[in-house]
Amino acid sequence: MTIEMGLKMAKAMEKQIAYCGLICTDCLAYIATQADDDKQKKEVAEKWTKEYKHDFKPEDINCDGCVSAGRHVGNCSVCNIRKCGQEKGVINCAYCSDYVCGELGKFFEMVPACKKTLDGIKQGMH
Repeated sequence: MTIEMGLKMAKAMEKQIAYCGLICTDCLAYIATQADDDKQKKEVAEKWTKEYKHDFKPEDINCDGCVSAGRHVGNCSVCNIRKCGQEKGVINCAYCSDYVCGELGKFFEMVPACKKTLDGIKQGMH
């Protein structure tokens, strides 16, 4: 790895980017967990219960980010994209030789901002 690539990786890691391109460090669950703030967790649970029409409890709001070995909220613990990234040992899917695969392409249809994030990382690698 070149020094330039190492610096780019360090810059990218200031924010924790999930395998799929979600920015974990911008996620309300991640922020509340890292602050160990029960009031914030309750607010996130209430917001997400309304927004996603799924019953979230404050104790469900515990996440250390997708790429961590720690706690994961919701679908993250069983996510196929996450599982694949871990198996391939990539930092996130932008570093995968199969980028963009079918599974990730389907996800991008639902969350196009994630494609923009990963495309930006991919472009920065060249």
